[in-house]
Amino acid sequence: MSQEPNLFSDGPDQEPPGPGFTGSANSSSGRALDPLAVRMRPRTLSEVVGQEHLTFPGSPLNQLVEASGGDRAGASSVILWGPPGVGKTTLAHVISHAPGRTFVELSAITAGVKDVRQVIENARREREMYGRTTVLFLDEIHRFSKAQQDALLPAVENRLVVLVAATTENPSFSVISPLLSRSLMLTLRPLDDAAVGNLLDRAIESERGLAGQFELAAEARDFIVRIAGADARRSLTVLEAAAGIAAAQAAAGRAGEDDEVNEAEDGEEAETPIRITEQACAEASSETVLRYDRNGDQHYDVVSAFIKSIRGSDVDAALHYLARMIVAGEDPRFIARRVVISAAEDIGMADPQALPIAVAASTAVQNIGMPEGRIPLAEAVTYLALAPKSNASYRALDAAIADVKNGLAGQVPTHLRDAHYPGAKELGHGHGYKYSHDYPHGVADQEYLPETLRGKRYYTPSTNGMERSMAERLENLNRLLRP
Repeated sequence: MSQEPNLFSDGPDQEPPGPGFTGSANSSSGRALDPLAVRMRPRTLSEVVGQEHLTFPGSPLNQLVEASGGDRAGASSVILWGPPGVGKTTLAHVISHAPGRTFVELSAITAGVKDVRQVIENARREREMYGRTTVLFLDEIHRFSKAQQDALLPAVENRLVVLVAATTENPSFSVISPLLSRSLMLTLRPLDDAAVGNLLDRAIESERGLAGQFELAAEARDFIVRIAGADARRSLTVLEAAAGIAAAQAAAGRAGEDDEVNEAEDGEEAETPIRITEQACAEASSETVLRYDRNGDQHYDVVSAFIKSIRGSDVDAALHYLARMIVAGEDPRFIARRVVISAAEDIGMADPQALPIAVAASTAVQNIGMPEGRIPLAEAVTYLALAPKSNASYRALDAAIADVKNGLAGQVPTHLRDAHYPGAKELGHGHGYKYSHDYPHGVADQEYLPETLRGKRYYTPSTNGMERSMAERLENLNRLLRP
């Protein structure tokens, strides 16, 4: 299935239409019908937030934006790689604003080779007749087959078109090598909370946005930032929907009063912004308002309950608190670290497989991100909560650390000291050492602790899980070590 290319010229006073565009490039009615996320799309690199590593003066992206249609030196094709809602489409439209550009937008989901060839033919005509450079924005390029990507190569090679391709998948695996070698790969970073908040503030005040007609409550702002998940588009979509709910509620409140009061309040409302509450944002996003401050009491209380539920072997409670942290937008790396600590601290040698499973879950979260990262986290938490518990290992270490800090370290026994350097043997180092593998069961009867700690015991296995069998083995080892 193919689509008709979205082809238009972008003059100096024109704004390129985005998705939902219904009129001409200068149609005010068309812009009014556009979603808030489209109306607030940055027009210059200076308006782009969260990608400062790509937009600094002199950067390849900056050079591409500033290059005119006839400036061939700065017209390198680029591949924009990043998660949804971080500005890939926005950057493509900013690039199209350079003078002497014709901007064409295709989606690899619906476009085919026929559409690509049509764009290339139009680009050749534009360059020969008008001296204009064609910028082809190809969204979801990873959905193009190898043959479809091959069709782009000649035009990109000759800079007949400047390709701006966007993808959410690693281009090293989803884009053919010849196309990669002819393009700059730019990695967009997920937006942090400050960047998303900045976008919300801008949308409230900007004439292109809500034009100061609304006031966003602080808790509502925090709520949108949290549920947006670093997605700028989602944050503005929720804000727009919440503004509609707030406006409808304000109108309903006025409608219940008499005409005289209405006239007085109507005069005030023209100057008083409508307040967007946290509840309106929750209704707009179909999300439940969850009280959770990642830097406050809720953060520490929930994670404390999470760890104690794992330690207490209550798998349902552990999964509940895991869910609360995930829904609240807690950093999944933080959750994974706590899971790893719990495996070593609370399960230990009662089930030595707990720690590898926890570490594997942590690695998986870092590699695949969220929301899929919740799956290995759930598996690890379930395993840890159901596993037998023992803190004997780390308690033994803490006891040994306490002795060392209290001056009970003592001297390393002479027969255990390094005897490899010149003169060591003359000092008696290594003399009398018994090589364990030369003895039955691989255990030699000799002292390993310093003389001041002879006979000291730190590790006392529990009777839980695999540690039950370790207690018997430890007793047998002690008899061989100290007959």
